[in-house]
Amino acid sequence: MSSVLYSLGRWAVRARRLVVAGWVVALVLVGGAAGLLQQGLDNQVSIPGTESQEALDRLAATFPQVSGASAQVIVVAPEGGTINDDAMRTAIEDGVADLEDVSQVEVVTSPYDDLMPASVSDDERATLLTIQLDGDQGSITDETKDALGVEADALAQALPSGAEAHLGGQLFSSKFPEMTLTEGIGLLVALVVLVLTLGSLVAAGLPLLNALLGVGASMGLLFAATVLGPINSTTPMLAVMLGLAVGIDYALFIVSRHREQLGKGLDVHESIARATATAGSAVVFAGLTVMIALVGLGVAGIPFLTIMGIAAAVTVGVTVLVSLTLLPALLGFAGERLRPRPSRKERRAAARAEAAAAAAANDDPEATRSRVAVVTLPEQKPNRFFTGWVRAVTKIPALTVVLVIAAMGALSYPALDLRLALPDAGVMAKEDPARVTYDLVSEHFGDGFNGPLIVTGSIVTSTDPVALMDQIGDEIADLPGVADVPLSTPNETADTGIIQVVPEGGPTSAETEDLVREIRSLHDHFLDEYGVDLSVTGFTAVGIDVSDKLGDALLPFALVVVGLSLILLTMVFRSIAVPIKATIGYLFSVGAAFGVVSLVFEHGVLAEALNVTRTGPVISFMPIVLMGILFGLAMDYEVFLVSRMREDYVHGGSAKHAITTGFQGSAKVVTAAAIIMIAVFVAFVPHGDMNLKPIALGLAVGVAVDAFVVRMVFVPAVLALLGEKAWYMPKWLDKVLPSFDVEGEGLTRELSLADWPEPGATDAVAAGDLEVHGPSGPIVGPVSVRVPEGGTLLVHGDATAPVSAFLLAVAGRVKVSGGVGKTVGLVLPERASSVRHRVAVVDAAAEGGSPAGAVRRALGDKPKVLVVDATETVGDLAARAELAQAVAAAQRAGVAVLLGSTGFAATDLAPAGAQTLDVTPGDRATAGAHLDQNTDVTEQEVRA
Repeated sequence: MSSVLYSLGRWAVRARRLVVAGWVVALVLVGGAAGLLQQGLDNQVSIPGTESQEALDRLAATFPQVSGASAQVIVVAPEGGTINDDAMRTAIEDGVADLEDVSQVEVVTSPYDDLMPASVSDDERATLLTIQLDGDQGSITDETKDALGVEADALAQALPSGAEAHLGGQLFSSKFPEMTLTEGIGLLVALVVLVLTLGSLVAAGLPLLNALLGVGASMGLLFAATVLGPINSTTPMLAVMLGLAVGIDYALFIVSRHREQLGKGLDVHESIARATATAGSAVVFAGLTVMIALVGLGVAGIPFLTIMGIAAAVTVGVTVLVSLTLLPALLGFAGERLRPRPSRKERRAAARAEAAAAAAANDDPEATRSRVAVVTLPEQKPNRFFTGWVRAVTKIPALTVVLVIAAMGALSYPALDLRLALPDAGVMAKEDPARVTYDLVSEHFGDGFNGPLIVTGSIVTSTDPVALMDQIGDEIADLPGVADVPLSTPNETADTGIIQVVPEGGPTSAETEDLVREIRSLHDHFLDEYGVDLSVTGFTAVGIDVSDKLGDALLPFALVVVGLSLILLTMVFRSIAVPIKATIGYLFSVGAAFGVVSLVFEHGVLAEALNVTRTGPVISFMPIVLMGILFGLAMDYEVFLVSRMREDYVHGGSAKHAITTGFQGSAKVVTAAAIIMIAVFVAFVPHGDMNLKPIALGLAVGVAVDAFVVRMVFVPAVLALLGEKAWYMPKWLDKVLPSFDVEGEGLTRELSLADWPEPGATDAVAAGDLEVHGPSGPIVGPVSVRVPEGGTLLVHGDATAPVSAFLLAVAGRVKVSGGVGKTVGLVLPERASSVRHRVAVVDAAAEGGSPAGAVRRALGDKPKVLVVDATETVGDLAARAELAQAVAAAQRAGVAVLLGSTGFAATDLAPAGAQTLDVTPGDRATAGAHLDQNTDVTEQEVRA
């Protein structure tokens, strides 16, 4: 990975004008596609397969008058008056007639209609006009909504002085979220933090530009995708919030690494390539974990949530792509302006050193000319604040761990009270017309009239459908929690009946949830007693079903996320304890985030300060979305912090010392990244959409806890407590799991071997003390050999396994276990995949002893190196002669050839004087290879 990113970084710098132009064109094309194709967003939430949704679908066919979206107009007479006053009656009747003339309106109830009367309050001062529309909420046009608003305003104007009329109800229970200036404050905070961290306004501006371009491209793709299907209105805001946060953070990691390398005197282009390879590898890993977690939201089996996760994952993916291509190009344009300037004291020290070097070089003009003009900064001293921090938390690690566990437990405890529901008009701003209507309905009729239930079933077998519906309605009316049953009637064809049930509690209250479950529990009773298969539906029941489905999906999703984190971190850190500790820390962060959200939205702590319009349940998909996003972000901090500790430990430091040095090297950047992310999330809280507000607050708290408590307190303490055991990894597991180089260790090794075995070397194959191990131990090595371009090497030994192991290792098919190996200039095992594309391998045994044809076919792919193994199996003289001709053809084409055989070297297949290599276990000086005798190692182990 790091090698590929290194090449990508170098290319992006060299072709920076092309890269920038390409992204500009891409933005224009994506923006144009969004403008031409976008179909608008959708506020409707449904889950196919639930009882409420299936009942609604049936009603759409059998009783369309009650299956579509609905709105409400509440009319309140002046103090002391009633709706039966002449002036009130005239205005209401005219208003009902005008509302019925609006497009897409099916019917409007009236308090003066005997067949379908509108609800009237007990004191007859208020009436609730129900507007039934033709179509679901997503199909109602903006023109219809605007026309309803105009007619409601006209009705209000026609009422006598002191009376009022307000429009609201299900159709207006949610609004499309909008960006405000408040969200921009998060970007300003991010800019300040970036300037303080990077010390340069130019360097600070690049991460912001990176994030904005990534979000812009993602939004264009998202709105263009609406042509394929509906996308929930919360999705773009969630994607913007996440895209800004990760876009700034990912760019920060790359830019800070680039400036760190520039401070050490590295060339600008080389530094950009290395930063893209090292920090970029961590960015790829972090981005992949976030994307996997977001796509994993599909585990819930809920369409709108799956789309939301995919859209957010695409945003993260685009941001990663921008960070790895556009950012290196912009860094190339910035050039030397990003190189940290030495302080006056450092400049004086550098000047004295240069003067001393000049004096010493007077007798060596060549040395004078070769001196580099760049001033290299001295090694930076460790940050005193973070040094004190890590020493404090690791001084008594057991106490630190206990305190963190206690604090996280206390902060997570309120999460037990967290309730989920779909939002209604009650969460809107108090001055919003829909909220005014909601509050007036609650005041004059009761909370339940804001979310009535519909109980429906087929009555096609009934001989007296009217009486049947009255009987069922009366029985339901006697249930606890029922405030009223204003309507129980069959449809016009008498095959479907509905009962409108008004609960005592509001649409999101626990009492209403209990009532829905109570009615559903009586399903068999109504079926046995009346022969009617009843279902509970309506906007409120749909919301309850959505919340239940999302709640049920939470545990499976949590298991997927936790399992994924264990596997990924084990791959990265090659440890058992580190992934377990990291996963426990992630659960701490999630629990704390849920606990704070519950404190604010359920218990009202700081609710007024955070502009929470109403306390109560939070939006149903908050927990699962928060868990998915926070998983990826938590893995970011774990990788960036602990990978430095692992790097120092692997390079020979003690476990305890590696904690300190690793913390010092990464804590500053992790702190800056966390503060930026918190600022971006918090900016969406004060005036944010109520759907997004709890998610934004939960993410801000989760990031704060994860970065500053879990990763910077709990993690160092646990590692200090475990000592050397923290990095233990069973050998069998280490061999089974693939590795993921997030810190560019492979690239570092490649760069260190760039001039090996000598500067300018063009060997086809070069090996220095190369070893290959199998499950039972060493198979071959250490082996040292060099094969020039177009040269020939005859590899032989007393056993098949060592010969095959060596050939397959230099061909990139078997992992090199030790020493140094290079094939066509590519280091093994780091560039094994690239080597495989350049080396052709023919197994003579598999070709039935006639491999010449396979050799000729392999040469058709124009390899740089040809390996032919098991040549001893070619016993027929004619076949050997044909093989020798094919080998000669390969050499004429400039292809290096390696021929393997068990027993004697295949000298008859190669030109005279060809180099031989004996890998038989024995004396290294005479055989060219050494292998500890191990008869348990077999050919099957080599090829496994």
